This record gives sequence, structure tokens and C-alpha cells, in this order.
Amino acid sequence: METYTFLREFADTWMLVALFVFFIGVVIFVFRPGSRKLHQDTANIPFRHDDKPATDADMNTHEDAKEAQENGR
Repeated sequence: METYTFLREFADTWMLVALFVFFIGVVIFVFRPGSRKLHQDTANIPFRHDDKPATDADMNTHEDAKEAQENGR
């Protein structure tokens, strides 16, 4: 079997399945329960310091949210 033929058959079958499973995994990861606060916090990073420079307390909010999520709070 030629290399091209082998790679073409692999891409048409198993790679398609692998990429589809990866896509479904990413969708499940993004929409999992409890991730809303983390995604909202990350989405609001550009707007967090419109009026003043960042402080040390503000820099730890993302880490606190992540730690709370890991601890189940």
C-alpha cells in the first residue's frame, strides 16, 4: 500500500472520528455545570479596570474563583 493511500484512508476514517470526539469533548468542557462564573470572569477581564489601575486584590480574583471551583464552593 502506498503511503498516500494509507494516509488518505486514515484521514477519511479514524482521524475524522478522533476530531469529532475532540470537538464533542470541547463542547462538553465549555458547557459543563459550574463553569459560568469562571467564563464570565475571564470575559470581563478587558473591562475590569476602566477607571483605575489594577490592585493586588483585583489580580487574585481569577485565582480565587478557580480555587473555589476546585473546592466545590
